[in-house]
Amino acid sequence: MSEFTREDNQLFNLLYQIDVKDVAEKRNKLTYLSWAWAWAEVSKRVDSIDYSVYKDEVTKQPYIFDSKTGYMVFTEITINGVTREMWLPVMDSSNKAMKDEPYTYKVKEYKDSKWTGNYIDRTCEAATMFDINKTIMRCLVKNLAMFGLGLYIFTGEDMPEDVSMLEEASDRSKKLFIKTMQKIADQYDKDLDWMILQLADTAKIPADDSKWTKGDLGMLKRGVGWLKQQLEDADKSKQEK
Repeated sequence: MSEFTREDNQLFNLLYQIDVKDVAEKRNKLTYLSWAWAWAEVSKRVDSIDYSVYKDEVTKQPYIFDSKTGYMVFTEITINGVTREMWLPVMDSSNKAMKDEPYTYKVKEYKDSKWTGNYIDRTCEAATMFDINKTIMRCLVKNLAMFGLGLYIFTGEDMPEDVSMLEEASDRSKKLFIKTMQKIADQYDKDLDWMILQLADTAKIPADDSKWTKGDLGMLKRGVGWLKQQLEDADKSKQEK
């Protein structure tokens, strides 16, 4: 596993701050981003970007297949020399894994929003190359989320998350964070404003707490461990001298 560096953190925070709420689409209660829009927005902000799609060494197809579990695609994206990978199963509109032949499964039967106590059969159609190609494009978008783009709309396997991360952070949350930072500042004999400025500069967000969003505060919290490590390393260097 590669080390998550200061440069990685700056890249992540740069892409995490891109507002995707106006371009995200809702389908079947899930949230999607256009792969073309996502690729263009990231490409405009980074020095270099490239991607690759995994191909099976034997079949040379852009997926792996198992008769019991279905199809899976894999992508890899490299931005400014940093590489992340992602994978995604080929699914139908009901999020059922598609296979090489249609199959049936049972779901609860509802009438007037109430379960009748019975089950009915549903069919998952066989996957086509169109389904596989569409999944590869979705996988690339999810791959970009590993670099920060639209990450706050994911909570697991494409489950939509409340995009309230763009809302202003509460006064209580900011006070608790600043209180924690003051303790760390006292521990290392540092000025509180200097501490916050270091985190804000690394995250590329305003140091003015009146402008912090929930997402900004989350990024600052993630950087606390890194900053403490920098201070500890600096103390060790002084002691060695």
